[in-house]
Amino acid sequence: MSYLQVKHLYKKYGDTLALKDIDFEIQKGEFVVFVGPSGCGKSTLLRTIAGLESSSGGDIELDGQSIIETHPSKRDVAMVFQSYALYPHMSVKDNMSFALKLAKKPQDEIEAKVAKVSKALKLDMLLDRKPKALSGGQRQRVAIGRAIVRNPKVFLFDEPLSNLDAALRVEMRIELSRLHQELQSTMIYVTHDQVEAMTLADKVVIMSQGEVAQIGSPLELYHQPANRFVATFIGTPKMNVLPVDKASANDSTLKVDFGTDASIELDASLYQASAESAKAIGFRPESLSFCDAADGDLKGDVEVVEQLGSETLTYVRTLSGETVVVRADPKYTPALRSTVGIKLDATRVYLFNAEDNALNVYGEVSHV
Repeated sequence: MSYLQVKHLYKKYGDTLALKDIDFEIQKGEFVVFVGPSGCGKSTLLRTIAGLESSSGGDIELDGQSIIETHPSKRDVAMVFQSYALYPHMSVKDNMSFALKLAKKPQDEIEAKVAKVSKALKLDMLLDRKPKALSGGQRQRVAIGRAIVRNPKVFLFDEPLSNLDAALRVEMRIELSRLHQELQSTMIYVTHDQVEAMTLADKVVIMSQGEVAQIGSPLELYHQPANRFVATFIGTPKMNVLPVDKASANDSTLKVDFGTDASIELDASLYQASAESAKAIGFRPESLSFCDAADGDLKGDVEVVEQLGSETLTYVRTLSGETVVVRADPKYTPALRSTVGIKLDATRVYLFNAEDNALNVYGEVSHV
């Protein structure tokens, strides 16, 4: 039985549907990430689960009980906000223990819980400080600690790391992952950062325009995207996508003409029978390699080179005017403005139809 179920949930603001028939389930102990571009509805969904937003239809069940009409304070969930939301006049200890005091818990129980959680979060030496005397990362740990001491059924995180600098975000990401492993709690995390989604989640819910685009593990979404939106949203740099001029099947081979002057032969068994209806072809930067211009599936001029140390990203303008990104070992970096050939890995090519649905044949993948 699922621990948390969202059933055909709708949310309206006037005539605008912010959430459209959201339906999924979460198992106990899972770390689930809602991810998508700004305005896709991910924070609205989280706030509706928390009870901070009312729904316009549907149901939410937690541990077998509907909570859709339950007051936020009675839902047994704890939310960590982007802005930390700490009481500035209270010490770290008082901030962390405040909810327990409101619940009239025994003082010795409060002391024990705060001591245990503050030690785990490396806050035990800061308990007497006020929030203004803390760094951004320390404040975020206090906000997380305040949620943990309540021992709720579900933790809700609303873009908690977006106010931190890049190095601190990485540190806190590792900290959150470690905490989840230790607590084995059910956590729901909202972010627009796909790297956070890929590294933290057991399961990712990708949202677009108020709807669920696909649900799956991080690697499922990366290797088995259900549609063009998911394919290009997951992955940095994003998947290269070029228009298909013509796709034709011949015995076991699928020939695809694309990018005006390029073509490739693919194993037809890797695609649906309707693959001849393909309107776009996609390939990730790491599935490309450089070769002599005369031998490439694609040919173009090197426009930009980004040297990142462990890898190099090369932006190539093809003869059809499209830009293709190649991720390669730094020792294979071509010179700026040189003409290069690009080879595609024919086993790692994606095809999309006019409705932007992927035409590749996969094993099981959960998507909507």
